[in-house]
Amino acid sequence: MQRAFPNVLCADPDRSAAFYEAVLGMTRHADFGWFIILTHPAMQGLEFGLLDRSQDIIPSGAGGAPSGFMLTFVVEDLEGVVARAEEFGAEIVEAPRDMVYGQRRMVLKDPAGALVDVSAPISR
Repeated sequence: MQRAFPNVLCADPDRSAAFYEAVLGMTRHADFGWFIILTHPAMQGLEFGLLDRSQDIIPSGAGGAPSGFMLTFVVEDLEGVVARAEEFGAEIVEAPRDMVYGQRRMVLKDPAGALVDVSAPISR
C-alpha cells in the first residue's frame, strides 16, 4: 500500500476546508476546487480529503450527507479549539466535558455534516 486517507463528501469543499483550517490548523496540500487535500504541519504523512459530492466520480446515490462515522482528532489545547470553533461559527453538538477514559472531549459538526470528535488528554 502506498497511501490511504479518508475523504469526506461535501457540498462545498472550500467551506469545509476553511473549517478544518480555522479550527484544527490544517493546511491545503492540494486544491483542485472539487477535491481538496489537507495536511497538518505536526502530523507528517496525514492526508485528509474533501470531495465535492456532486462530482460524477461519486457513485450514483452515494453523495448524501455523511453519516455512520465520527472523525477523531486528538489535540494538545482543547480550549483553543473551542475558541476557534466558536469564532468560526461551527455547530457544537456536544460541549467539552471530561470523559472517563482520561480525555476532555467536544463534538462538532463540520460544514458537510460529519461528526468531529476533538479530544485532549486531561492534565492532572
